[in-house]
Amino acid sequence: MSDETMNDIDQNADVQMQDVMKDADERAPRSKNKTFFRKKVCRFCAQKAKIDYKDSDGLRRFTTERGKILPRRITGTCAKHQRRLALEIKRARAICLLPFVAD
Repeated sequence: MSDETMNDIDQNADVQMQDVMKDADERAPRSKNKTFFRKKVCRFCAQKAKIDYKDSDGLRRFTTERGKILPRRITGTCAKHQRRLALEIKRARAICLLPFVAD
């Protein structure tokens, strides 16, 4: 094959590849659906708040409606305070300030 036909084939392949990529971009626009992600900050580190088992209203924010302890990826607490928070929630449950399960 001559050099001219090879160049034509390469150009056609490039154009076809660009068309395929263009179609894929039109079908799934990822940049439009992506929302701005804000890093969660540990409330106890930032505000120097104390974790206390007697503060049942404060601990209730870190449990689900069914009584489960929320994970740190959802609440944004650091590992150190998440361990302390779980301990204080369990203490509050033991003395009936928080329910083990919801009714």
